[in-house]
Amino acid sequence: MDTAADPSRPAAPAGAPPGRRLSVPVTGLSCVSCVGRVERALAAVPGARDVSVNLATGRAGLSLSGTGPAAIRAAVEEAGYAIPETTTRLRLEGLSCAACVARVERALAAVPGVGGAVVNLAAGTAQVRHPEGLVAPDDLSAAVRAAGYAARVEAEASPADAEARQAAEAGDLRRDVLTAALLSLPIVVLDMGGHLVPALHHGVPGGAAIEAALASLVLAGPGRRFFARGIPGLLRGHPDMNALVALGAGAAYLYSLAAAFAPGLLPAGSAHLYFEASVLIVTLILLGRTLEARARGRTGAAIARLLDLAPKMARVVRDGAERAVPVAALAVGDVVRVRPGERIAADGTVVAGGSYVDESMVTGEPAPVAKRPGDATVGGTLNGQGSLDLRVGSVGPDTVLSQIVRMVEAAQGAKLPIQALVDRVTGRFVPAVIGLALATFLAWLALAPAPALGHALVNAIAVLIIACPCAMGLATPTSIMVGTGRAAERGVLFRDGAALQALRDVRVVALDKTGTLTEGRPALTDLVAAPGFAEAEVLAAVAALESRSEHPVAGAVVAAARARGLALSEPEGFAALTGHGVEGRVAGRSVAVGSRRHMERLGIATDSLAAEAGRLGGAGRSPLYAVLDGRLAALLAVADPVKPGAAAAVAALRAQGLVVAMVTGDDRRTAEGVARALGIAEVAAELLPGGKVEAVRRLRAAHGPVAFVGDGINDAPALAEAEVGLAIGTGTDIAVESADVVLMSGDPGALVTAFALSRAVMRNIRQNLFWAFAYNVALIPVAAGVLTLFGGPPLSPVLAAGAMALSSVFVVGNALRLRRAGAPRAARPAPGPALVGRPA
Repeated sequence: MDTAADPSRPAAPAGAPPGRRLSVPVTGLSCVSCVGRVERALAAVPGARDVSVNLATGRAGLSLSGTGPAAIRAAVEEAGYAIPETTTRLRLEGLSCAACVARVERALAAVPGVGGAVVNLAAGTAQVRHPEGLVAPDDLSAAVRAAGYAARVEAEASPADAEARQAAEAGDLRRDVLTAALLSLPIVVLDMGGHLVPALHHGVPGGAAIEAALASLVLAGPGRRFFARGIPGLLRGHPDMNALVALGAGAAYLYSLAAAFAPGLLPAGSAHLYFEASVLIVTLILLGRTLEARARGRTGAAIARLLDLAPKMARVVRDGAERAVPVAALAVGDVVRVRPGERIAADGTVVAGGSYVDESMVTGEPAPVAKRPGDATVGGTLNGQGSLDLRVGSVGPDTVLSQIVRMVEAAQGAKLPIQALVDRVTGRFVPAVIGLALATFLAWLALAPAPALGHALVNAIAVLIIACPCAMGLATPTSIMVGTGRAAERGVLFRDGAALQALRDVRVVALDKTGTLTEGRPALTDLVAAPGFAEAEVLAAVAALESRSEHPVAGAVVAAARARGLALSEPEGFAALTGHGVEGRVAGRSVAVGSRRHMERLGIATDSLAAEAGRLGGAGRSPLYAVLDGRLAALLAVADPVKPGAAAAVAALRAQGLVVAMVTGDDRRTAEGVARALGIAEVAAELLPGGKVEAVRRLRAAHGPVAFVGDGINDAPALAEAEVGLAIGTGTDIAVESADVVLMSGDPGALVTAFALSRAVMRNIRQNLFWAFAYNVALIPVAAGVLTLFGGPPLSPVLAAGAMALSSVFVVGNALRLRRAGAPRAARPAPGPALVGRPA
């Protein structure tokens, strides 16, 4: 399993123990060269390790020890980028005067990384300004408590803040591209006027000066960002995409200035103006970035949709009265009332009422789930027609919805192994492009007929502009962001982004039985009445007797009777015979239930139902005999029923060429019966947790990489041993924590969805990488002017800028297709009472 740095994990406080993670946003990232520069700068900070920067999320992640946030911020700014500031709001208690205000402000200002703090005595709040991700809210609360007051975080940086920041950056880009276009239009008209209007063939008087003035405004205004970020990087020896644009546009601009105002400095016949190329390069690249920013904003739509599910207000019941309060103000233990059709306000436990709740946002399953007192609720899920009162069990970052968001963010920020190759290539790409541009310039200068200077310059600029590595840098992270978001909507959470790639390479799927392929609890599956007895008569008598027993089998029989609405009488003379069965009297009749051994002990012949008992036993079910008044009355079978959809899921996995195996601790006869019913050929049964690990290793040796699917504590070692561990989200916390992928619903069909999405994401990444690399390989020679050697046209720098912008937009647009990946599973009917009878 890949444990590479993850820039989307929650931030750790400064000065935290070694290995704690920091996650900080970085503004100004525009291409993969920017990523490399920031990674190198952060890696040079003492105490920093596992540094990773993600272009798509715009975040840097690292493990830090022994260094304060100031060093991190300084390193990022020294590299030419910035960490945006955010404001954390604290709710304070215990303030009584201005001296209290001053004391708290001094305490907050002393926290490393804090840029300023303002305390409002009347409102009892503090606004603390600090670099986002470098100061932990818990550190702020601790500082206030150390000063003698109480504090709790009222608002923290959230994905909504990042969305607002992206919207602001997109707005700046739109303004700049509009300004550049308006200023560039007159230059294009003046430059092209001689071709369109014969009277202007010799130019407009003073036209060169007008073009120079307008071009200066474009480069100093909208185009300033390229020079401000590109030139310092070039001088430090770490050029990026901004450097390529700055070199290309700057060279065209300076050459044109010389041609306009000092033509004598240039060779005779080469004093041409390229102002339109310099401004159109800037305009088109800004346009491409604007379109790219708009598309990239949609890659994180899954998180935004998840957050939108959380209600903003809740109805708290206090002293018998309802009171509307913000959800952020809820505390553990509060009782909240949820009306029909409303979204549940918080994670908790139902204390009154009943309803059906749509939990598809968590599990991906469309069927509503019955909720009664004692049942757990998840904040953000949709209540049906009933009313519920629930006691709040968790709030803020501890809620299921918050944990899902964190899992999705973590997966979206991960770097797949395939990205390592991309990083190595692109790290050397920009310097190589600059070298190619210089070689192109010198070659045309030496080989082209005089005057060759202008021709050499145009081709060199085209090479600089066409070869921007933006598309390469975006190819992988954008696909990961969209794919993991789509998976979350389907109830599949990739806790480790690298599992996306690892799942594609899996050749064996090893499944636990209980709780994974089966429901995990006994149920009455068959009831075959003997001649002269009715099913309802027998079931009512047997269930009444079993109601005194604590055995799980007894619970299954009682549940089946209640599901059919049968009235249960009070038993008398109940006796349990270990290993045999139970006996007693119900409504004046003697009743006995048990195994064949118990029947032999009672002297009851079972020959009439022996064949049916053998069939049920072979199918993995446990047969029991029922006796009423000394006569054999019925054969019952109890089993852990196979989950609906398990057989279809196994068939779908086998159809994809995967080997499907069952690895379980249950007895072999039962395991083999379930395996036969599901079409699973390989079975390893009666295994302890260590045995499951050995089974995974044997499967790997025989077939290749293994994915293990389980839900129990005993599955955790096998989940960790497998190349990819998939945990059923309805299982234990230990199993979930040991897994790379969490299937939020208990539906085995989610496993098929996980494989399908993994393959779709990796296919999308390959498409993006092919386009990005093939684009550069194909067009750099064209930009260098190779076609002109064979009578073809040269590639204008303006067209090069447009093509470069288009490549990034294409990559992001292709990634967005993943939002439709995966066919929806068929809806199931709403839950209702189970029916028990002779199998069809």
